[in-house]
Amino acid sequence: MLNRKGFTLIELLIVVVIIGILAAIAIPKFSQTKEKAYVASMKSDLRNLGTAEEAYFADNLAYFGGTASNVGGAPVEVESYVPSAGVTVVITPTAGGGGVPASFNATATHVATAVSCAVYYGEPPAAPATAEGEPACTQP
Repeated sequence: MLNRKGFTLIELLIVVVIIGILAAIAIPKFSQTKEKAYVASMKSDLRNLGTAEEAYFADNLAYFGGTASNVGGAPVEVESYVPSAGVTVVITPTAGGGGVPASFNATATHVATAVSCAVYYGEPPAAPATAEGEPACTQP
């Protein structure tokens, strides 16, 4: 009698197929996790912007505007506000009575995703934001 030890070719192929199926399920989940992290980063930056704007408003009775970016190279700050790595925030103050900026809206984008987020304080709202001071994002 022959005493052979080991796996047959069929057994090995079945294991390889099972590993392939598991990898096909795990890779898209990992991609969605990265996307959620980018969106969370943009929302956090917009909340931090709200704090920075209110501090600026307390000193100057107006909101600041401009484009703050942290994409490659040196970050571009606006009134000491710098967003997270890969994020660009466009801040648009809107004039109130007497031409002084009395409200603002802002839009955040990230270089690694097509999703964009927005927030507004006062009027008019920036799409897709629907609640004042609460960042909202477009769906991919």
